[in-house]
Amino acid sequence: MDLVNGSQEAPQESLDTDMESFFETAPPLRDGLDISRKLGEFIELNSPPTGERIVCVTSGGTTVPLEQRCVRYIDNFSSGHRGAASTEYFLKAGYAVIFLHRRGTCQPYCRSLPEDSLLECFELTEESSVQGVFNVKCDIEKHLNSHLSQAVEQGLLLKLPFTTIFEYLQILRMVATSMKSLGSRGMFYLAAAVSDFYVPWESMVEHKIQSASGPLDMRLAQVPKMLSMLRKEWAPMAFCISFKLETDSNILLKKADMALRKYKMHMVVANELLSRKEEVTVVTSSGRITVRRDKNEADADVENPLIKLLEERHSTYIQESNTTN
Repeated sequence: MDLVNGSQEAPQESLDTDMESFFETAPPLRDGLDISRKLGEFIELNSPPTGERIVCVTSGGTTVPLEQRCVRYIDNFSSGHRGAASTEYFLKAGYAVIFLHRRGTCQPYCRSLPEDSLLECFELTEESSVQGVFNVKCDIEKHLNSHLSQAVEQGLLLKLPFTTIFEYLQILRMVATSMKSLGSRGMFYLAAAVSDFYVPWESMVEHKIQSASGPLDMRLAQVPKMLSMLRKEWAPMAFCISFKLETDSNILLKKADMALRKYKMHMVVANELLSRKEEVTVVTSSGRITVRRDKNEADADVENPLIKLLEERHSTYIQESNTTN
């Protein structure tokens, strides 16, 4: 595969044109009307007079189909653990959460469940009938009953799945434009691993690429940077946090600083691949804050202190926005 990566940045007008072209040529969402209905109901339920703060948590990686009737695709690494754990702590902090997640990745309140296959959870009895052998630990059961049921019953959690880069960006735009009315009470926590390159839909072959044709030579287009559009048009008053993951710690903070300025993020969470579950560095316009997991607790998550920090900064942002307006 011949991947061409241009180093020069395109002007804003070109980026806007690329974004418009992406949405105009992308395959339409099969359940777009249902998503729109769910979003409207969710935001209405959690808007004034209830006054809940709403956060959109994106989680998991996007795929890039290589054929319209997709058999082969390029995938981005992400288990979805960060997004799932963060959703739990956002709910605990009193937020209503729109969980935009990759199908099949880690889900809120399910992180402690065993990874055994479904068949291994059953056994044959002497009467040749089937019975379950999976027992939920008391602490997990308590966690599920108290938190998950409460979130669902009170309408505080809306889960929207995606797989491809086309689905992800279309749904994100729907979520953002729906949350625009929330102003500063809206937050975007963009933890998904979004593809940097893709094959435009109109450039794809329809059927499976045949290996008998020889080596594959394919030119990938750059995915339009939606962060600028999110901040400028879709939800300009929302509090926005993006993520920067690198395998090279020497360039991580520099790239996080660049993302903060370029996309006008309020905060960028910088995490290095090998240490991402132990500590992260939150980059802001006023400095850097290192957030670490509490190593005195075996089951502690780095997301716990991270979400506490973001909640505090979001509260300050809301107060400042109300004062300005």
